Amino acid sequence: MSPKYRPEIDGLRALAVLPVILFHAGSQVFSGGFLGVDVFFVISGYLITTIISNELAQQNFSLINFYERRARRILPALFVVMLACIPLAWIWLTPPDMKDFSQSLVAVSVFASNFLFWKESGYFDGAADIKPLLHTWSLAVEEQYYIFFPLFLMLAWRLGQDRLLWLLVSIFGISLTLAHWAAHYMPAAAFYLLPTRGWELLVGVFCAFYLNRFERKNNLPTQIGSALGLAMVCFSMLVFNEETPTPSLYTLVPTCGAALIIVFAAPGTLAVRILGHKILVGIGLISYSAYLWHQPLFAFARHSSITPPSFALLSGLSAASLFLAFLTWKYVEQPFRNKKLISRKVIFSVSAAGIIFFAGVGLLGHLKNGFEKEIIDNRLSGEKRHLYTIISNNTGYDLYDYMVQKDCNLWVRNTQDLDPVKVDACAAQFGQATVILGDSHAMNLYNILAKSERFPFLIGVSQGGCRPHDEGETCHYRAFEDFLSENKNRISKVIYHQSGSYFVEDKNGKLDSQWAFAGEYGGIHKDNIDTVIAYLQHLKDAYNIRVQWIGPFVEYRFDPMMALSYPGGTDVNPESERIFKIVEQAIRTAVQAHNFGDYIAFSDIFTVPLKGIEGECFMFRDKDHYSRCGEDLLASEYAKNLEALQ
Repeated sequence: MSPKYRPEIDGLRALAVLPVILFHAGSQVFSGGFLGVDVFFVISGYLITTIISNELAQQNFSLINFYERRARRILPALFVVMLACIPLAWIWLTPPDMKDFSQSLVAVSVFASNFLFWKESGYFDGAADIKPLLHTWSLAVEEQYYIFFPLFLMLAWRLGQDRLLWLLVSIFGISLTLAHWAAHYMPAAAFYLLPTRGWELLVGVFCAFYLNRFERKNNLPTQIGSALGLAMVCFSMLVFNEETPTPSLYTLVPTCGAALIIVFAAPGTLAVRILGHKILVGIGLISYSAYLWHQPLFAFARHSSITPPSFALLSGLSAASLFLAFLTWKYVEQPFRNKKLISRKVIFSVSAAGIIFFAGVGLLGHLKNGFEKEIIDNRLSGEKRHLYTIISNNTGYDLYDYMVQKDCNLWVRNTQDLDPVKVDACAAQFGQATVILGDSHAMNLYNILAKSERFPFLIGVSQGGCRPHDEGETCHYRAFEDFLSENKNRISKVIYHQSGSYFVEDKNGKLDSQWAFAGEYGGIHKDNIDTVIAYLQHLKDAYNIRVQWIGPFVEYRFDPMMALSYPGGTDVNPESERIFKIVEQAIRTAVQAHNFGDYIAFSDIFTVPLKGIEGECFMFRDKDHYSRCGEDLLASEYAKNLEALQ
C-alpha cells in the first residue's frame, strides 16, 4: 500500500532540486545548493520505509513488486537522458572525455557510478562540471540502498519494531561518525559512498517509524517544528558552501530540517501552505527528470566553448531542464508508471534491454579509447590530427605517477614518508639539501629542478590542494615543521611555491575560478598572500633557516583539447597573462610591506613561453600545470637563472 499523498513532500522536492540546479549554474545565492541532494536522501528514506513497513505489517511485502516500482520510477527517464547524451557526446567530446563518458555509461547501467566518480575524484582529475553523468552518483547511492535495505528489513522485522529501531539507531551513529571523520580525511569517499551517506537515508527511515506511531496534528508544536525545519533547509542552502564538510555533522542541519518538515508539516501549518503551493508542487512532480537533465545540459555547454558559458546561458539552460523535465514526466515517467498501460513483463524487458545497450555502448567506447580513431578521422583535418597527437601525448596523466625519484632527488607528499636512512646517506654524500615545499605547482617546480641536474640533494614535500591558507587535515605543513626541527642542519634552505590562482577571485569571490579568467575577474585575495608570508616568516624565525618564496607561473587557463577547435587555443589565455601580472605586483607589494626579503619571481628564473605548444611539446598538462615535456624545456632551454636557487 502506498503512503497517502502529501503535496508538501513534492514541494520539499522542489525546494531541494531548484537550489541544486542553480548551484551548478554558478549562482552564488545558493552557495549550499548542493545540499538539495541530502534532502532528497531523507525523502527517499521516508517514502521507501513507509511503503515497505506498511506492507511488512500487513504481511504482503514482495521484493519483485518493490523492484518493479523502483524500475518504473527510475529507469525510463534515466535511459531517455542517457540516450540523448550519446549524440551530444559524439559532437562535442574529445576522445579522452569520450572515454570518461563511456565509462560512466557502463557505471550508471550497473548502479555503480558513485564508485567510478569516487575513483576519478583525485586532485588532478578533470573538472567535475564537464562530466555529463556526474550527478548520477546520487542515483547509484539510492539504488544500492534499494538493493540492501528491503532485504535488511525483511530479515530484521521479526525482531520487533523497538529492537529494530535501536539497531537502526546504532547503524545511524556508526554511519554519521564515519561520515564526519571521512569528510575531513577521505572527503571523496565520504561524498560518494553509501556507508557515509546511509545515515541521511536513515533520517528519513526514522521519520517513517515516527509517523507509523503518531499522527500529524495542526497545533503549536507542529507549527513551530515544521517552520523550524523549513528555516533550517533554507539556511543551509543559503549559508553553507563548498568548503562545508559534506556529509558531516554540519549536514544534520538540512537533513534534520527536512525531517522536521516531514514529521510536523500537518495540513494547515505554515510549512504546508508554503510547500503545498501549486507551483512548488508542480516543480516537485518533475523534480526527478529536472535533476536528470540539468547536468548534461550544463556539461555540454561547457564543452562547446573554450571559455565558460555565461550565467545567463546557464540560467536559460536551467529553464530548459525544467521544460524537458515536464515533457519527460508527461510522456515517459507517467506512462511507464501506469501498470495498466505497461505490464511488468514490458518494464523488466525494457530495463534489461536498456542496461545491456548502454553498458555495451560504454564498454565499446572504453575499448576503443573513446572512439579515438573515429573522432579523429571524422572531425579533424590533417594539421589538427597532428596537434591532437601532440596534446594527447602530453596531457591526461596523473602528475603523482611522474615525480622524479633518482639518487638523492627525493619527493614525498609528507615528510613522514621520507626514509631517514636515505636522508642521512645523501647528507653525508652531498651536504645540505634544498627543500621544495608547497602544493601541486611545487610538484612541477621540484621536477623541473630535479631534471636540471643542478641540485644533487633535493627534497620535494608537496601535494595538490595544500597551501598554508587552506591547509586540510591530510596536508603536510605541520609534519614538515617536525622534520625541520630534527633535520635543520641537513637543510640549506626551503623554497616555497604554489599556484597563484588561489590569490585570484572571480566576481563572486570564488578562488581558483575559471570564471576569473573568462572576463569575470574580481580581484586579489590579499589575506591569502599575507598568510603565506606569515607562515614563511614563521619557518625562518622559528628554525633559523633560509626560506625563499618563488612566485607563481602564468597558467594556461584553457582546456588543452579545446585548442583543436578554436584559433589561438594553443596560446596561454590572454586574461591569464594579464591577471598574473596583477598577482605578481600584489605579492611584491605584500612582501615589501611585511619586510620579507627573500622573494623572487618565477620569470626571473625561467624564460616563460606564453605559447602552449613548443615544437612537439604541449607545455601544459591541463589548465594550470606544466606537462612532462614542459618541465623538460624549463629545466634546460628556459632556465636562465638557476643560480638564484642554489
